[in-house]
Amino acid sequence: MKKELEGKTAFVSGGSRGTGRAIAEKLLGSGAQVMISARNAPELLPEGMHFVSADLGTPQGTQKAAAAFLQRFGAPPDILINNLGASSTPGGGFAVLSDADWESTLHTNLLAPVRLDRAFLPGMLERGSGVIIHVASIQGRLPLHDSTLPYAAAKAALINYSKGLSNEVSPQGIRVLCVSPGWIRTEGALGMLQEIADRTGKSIAEATEQVMQSLGGIPFGRPAEPSEVAEFVNFLASPRASYLTGTEYVIDGGTLPTI
Repeated sequence: MKKELEGKTAFVSGGSRGTGRAIAEKLLGSGAQVMISARNAPELLPEGMHFVSADLGTPQGTQKAAAAFLQRFGAPPDILINNLGASSTPGGGFAVLSDADWESTLHTNLLAPVRLDRAFLPGMLERGSGVIIHVASIQGRLPLHDSTLPYAAAKAALINYSKGLSNEVSPQGIRVLCVSPGWIRTEGALGMLQEIADRTGKSIAEATEQVMQSLGGIPFGRPAEPSEVAEFVNFLASPRASYLTGTEYVIDGGTLPTI
């Protein structure tokens, strides 16, 4: 029985772990040939998944990743998942954030997808088909000021850019979508919970509740699993979503308090 993404190629940035890895594995399981990028190689790669080591926070890294994909597959991806996202800025609010903090965050969370789109879109437009999915965050609408203000601002810009790009290229056959997850139970999130537990003497369950309260609560009662986000992204990339473009989809267990 033919799988729905059989014959398709996909590129997933930040695909070596966490949500990006779950997305890559889901696309692979749906029949696509997949290349992932990250700065460090994962320990294991499933058959049919390829890897390029690249720092997409730099123009050179983006060029390297795009060139590696084009060399292997001979054409731009049918599915481009701009999943890369990170925040490493210090806590303490706006006053402790330097220009370097802002610039590095913007390069990773906004300019990396812009550059990847620019690298692959000409070929997609020539072919007349393709799907681009930008993975943003509910912080684009619900910014947390203590340590992730640059990240939130970059994701808000990514949501806006995604809509504008869709308006330009959807008439030429390229679907552009945005997915904004809330808190996801990744390896990084589990590490953060352990750090909170160690620092405060709380249990992991209590640390989890503390984080949910900092978000204003999650009505569903827990963070998302990476596989749940991957399932939705896979649907958006598939022919089943052929009429969907130009829209941001929030997957946050009800965290955002407004419509």
